[in-house]
Amino acid sequence: MSALLALLLAVGPLPPEAKARVQNVEAHLNDWDVEGAKAELKGLRAIAPDSATLALLEGRVALEEGRYDDAVKGFEAAEIEDEPQSWLRLAKETRGVTQDFQKAESAHFIVFFAKGKDEVLVPWALEALEAQRAALEQDLGFAPPEKTRVELLGSTRDLAKVSTLSLEAIKTTGTIAICKFNKLMVTSPRAAVRGYDWLDTLAHEYTHLVVSRKSRNTVPIWLHEGFAKYLESRWRGPYGGAMTPSTLALLGERVRKNTLVPFAKMHPSMALLPTAEDAATAFAEVYFAADLLYRTQGTAALRGVLEGMAKGVDDQHAVAKAFGQSFSGFERAWTAHLKAQPFPKELIPREKLQLAGDEAKDKKKDPKAKAHEVSFGDFAEVQEPAARQWAHLGELMRERRRFPAAVEEYGRAHALVQNRYESVSNKYALALLEVGKLSEARAVLEQSLVMHPNAGPTEVHLGRVTLRQKDYAAAKTAFVKAIAVDPFAEETHLGLYVAAKALGDQSLAARARNAAALLLKVSPDAVDKLVEQDKASESADEPL
Repeated sequence: MSALLALLLAVGPLPPEAKARVQNVEAHLNDWDVEGAKAELKGLRAIAPDSATLALLEGRVALEEGRYDDAVKGFEAAEIEDEPQSWLRLAKETRGVTQDFQKAESAHFIVFFAKGKDEVLVPWALEALEAQRAALEQDLGFAPPEKTRVELLGSTRDLAKVSTLSLEAIKTTGTIAICKFNKLMVTSPRAAVRGYDWLDTLAHEYTHLVVSRKSRNTVPIWLHEGFAKYLESRWRGPYGGAMTPSTLALLGERVRKNTLVPFAKMHPSMALLPTAEDAATAFAEVYFAADLLYRTQGTAALRGVLEGMAKGVDDQHAVAKAFGQSFSGFERAWTAHLKAQPFPKELIPREKLQLAGDEAKDKKKDPKAKAHEVSFGDFAEVQEPAARQWAHLGELMRERRRFPAAVEEYGRAHALVQNRYESVSNKYALALLEVGKLSEARAVLEQSLVMHPNAGPTEVHLGRVTLRQKDYAAAKTAFVKAIAVDPFAEETHLGLYVAAKALGDQSLAARARNAAALLLKVSPDAVDKLVEQDKASESADEPL
């Protein structure tokens, strides 16, 4: 007997003819088929109109549709206990978190968000999601016809409330988003100190939704995450754009030590693995499982797996058929595929998700202050003592505005460690910028991004340099990439505004101008004045 059916029987007896309806409703909900569940509920309503069972099921459907008041009423009518992990507690918590949210819509999505800074996210989120939907419809042959609900949450504490994951599990593994209850729940990048790849994360979670819907929710977690990780970059380009050198280095270390995470241990969720490193390793493993399917058989293999499982074929047989060999043959090929990867020879420092305090207040910023110039502390992540010492000296010289000396000291550190550390590369580039060595600064930042892609501060600095070079196309690209990680830096939107205007992209310029005005809490006209002041200031600071 299923858990839901057992609960239904516990809340009250059912007429015999109603049990089949109940089982059908449950089956449709398990398949993520809300419309099918609603059709069965209509029939059940005629048989048992006043039953607690009907009230419970109507609460479940209301929860799936984002009607949280109705969900609470249904669960209360079914006399569900208001206790942790109960349906009633979940509905109440979700209603409490989202009750004051604003909403914005596109052709296929409705985004709910808190009033304030998160409004900046909306046009970017809708644009990326629509692009991901179009790509997945092409790749997997399916996209939900109705509008998908997306909730942008203010903190991981809120994510825990609305998702049933524990806060401890979320923080242990760095989980920042989840697809469940027929919607996407994604934590705003304002919850992280330096942001995170939130647009890729939205695309990742939407891929989960498409996989669940196309397969009738039959795909196990290892394959689910493999598809989602492999396809999460499709909104912005080709397959497989999510693998970074640092993750590849970590996977290589685990391959060499024979400490991979077995597929079976990934169930029921990556968020329940013991450590963030285990989670990152698992994601890399399943990424290459999907990569193997695609490289050998193309998108037909990805579609074939989902279509086979929707018909009741288990994961191993579905993968075997799509791959063209037995599942054991697939596993052997996957192991060989892993070992054949060009793993870096040494571990590369991975950017750790650093969460802001859940109750942290937005700090007032000086509108004229440059973003991302906070001190990198004592460069504790730099393992080489000599490089760390030179970096300290470089920082000391830069703080004293002795920029030529700073360039010399940072140059020594950078020559020793190359692109290994984002902190050294960024500080070196900023010092080079101060002495007018724009080409050299640009080269340092571009090389750093090869080693550390999707690094928000590096993209901001690259945007700053390329603006000074009047390479507006490169500046636009850098600032757009920075927004995909940390969309709350005022400089990013100001720089994008300048670049977009210079390129004649009026739509993007208007978006950037409005975002800057919102973040700075000024009028759009004041943004224009601020940009002109910055231009005048930069002209005055140009080296003679």
